[in-house]
Amino acid sequence: MTDGLDPRELGTYFALMEAVGVLQHHVEQQLRAEGGISYVQFQLLARLADADGPLTMTQLADGVVYSRSGLTYQAGLLEKAGLITRGSFAQDERATLVSITDEGRALVGQVLPGHVQVTRRLLFDSLSDDDLQHLGAIMTRVRDHARAQPPRSAAPRKRRAAADAAADAAPDSPE
Repeated sequence: MTDGLDPRELGTYFALMEAVGVLQHHVEQQLRAEGGISYVQFQLLARLADADGPLTMTQLADGVVYSRSGLTYQAGLLEKAGLITRGSFAQDERATLVSITDEGRALVGQVLPGHVQVTRRLLFDSLSDDDLQHLGAIMTRVRDHARAQPPRSAAPRKRRAAADAAADAAPDSPE
């Protein structure tokens, strides 16, 4: 079917989106209750805690698939709470380096057991070992296919892209 999804594709799509939505909702509730942070903030802190050192804002945005402006806002909240620090990057003045603080690491350690419990209960407990292996392979393939597109942080900003498109479409003015 070229005009839309066939019933099997549509059913699979809705099942996936509903499962992800339910899981994310429960994870979000757990993170807010146990740590006072959102899921996005947890993703940022967990990535920083797992990194070998500071990450740039672009690396964080690409890793959590979040907009640059949204990430800047979330980083500001985390910095104000003393969970991360931001600083300049000597090799590239345009880049901002982000590091997790000891307080940020402690918060990740505080919420991680509950996060694991919710994830295990809602996702992994319903799967056999064979299911887990297949689901992991399928989702890795889907993720890699989706990530073959340029990351959001590499996409031109809408205003600049629209202005460039308008300039390209305008006839050359006589001199």
